[in-house]
Amino acid sequence: MKHAALIAAALAAASLSPLVCAGQSLRFGIEAQYPPFEFKTAGGELQGLDVELGKAVCAEAHLQCSWVENAFDGLIPALQAKKFDAINSAMNATEQRRKTIDFTRVLYRVPSMVIAHKNSGIDASADKLKGKSMGVLQGSIQETYAKSHWEPAGVRVVSYQDQNQVYNDMVSGRLDATLVMAPAGQKGFLSRPDGKDFQFAGAVHDDKILGSGIAFGLRKGDADLRNKLDAAIAKLQASGKVKALAAKYLGEGIDVSVK
Repeated sequence: MKHAALIAAALAAASLSPLVCAGQSLRFGIEAQYPPFEFKTAGGELQGLDVELGKAVCAEAHLQCSWVENAFDGLIPALQAKKFDAINSAMNATEQRRKTIDFTRVLYRVPSMVIAHKNSGIDASADKLKGKSMGVLQGSIQETYAKSHWEPAGVRVVSYQDQNQVYNDMVSGRLDATLVMAPAGQKGFLSRPDGKDFQFAGAVHDDKILGSGIAFGLRKGDADLRNKLDAAIAKLQASGKVKALAAKYLGEGIDVSVK
């Protein structure tokens, strides 16, 4: 009887899906306050470009995925502390970050642009920003760019844990400008009623700081997971899925191609 029970248990296990048997789960770390890349509905559901891309990659790689919310500036420490397995939060793969963590192949690339009041005369040059207050997301590459290029020229750089608070302080007059990824600025502020008096005021360029594009962040040495995710990303790019999702969330006019 005992032998028969063991055989029955083995057959039952064999009938389960490979996903369940192998325990192939993946926890993504995400900062959910950066539309259209990641945001929450009124009902608390996570949505956005990165969330849909994460789901598509997981389906292609036969992984069962979940998301763990975390402040953006704490994503890398939380990844290293194994609170989740990968970062999926519009994070650019930069030289500085590569010293600490690994990245998958780049999924897409978008420009970073200054937003300022329409009548301010501000552009992306240090001369026009001198003496002004620039709000940036704490821990972001935009913060690094602003502190490297503009702060030494007399620009007051103010860091926030929430980009929405930056927009609030711009509307109230406590800030003069912000530097964000263009789609986030358009969908998260300029397209809203409170952003009607503001506009894009120029793009910035510095591949060393701004990176090669958006990718999933991984712990150093996690080669098996990187290879699995890279293969899935390559298939989604080749099929046009990445481009289609980018058009859905960012608009047709945003070039997300990886150069």
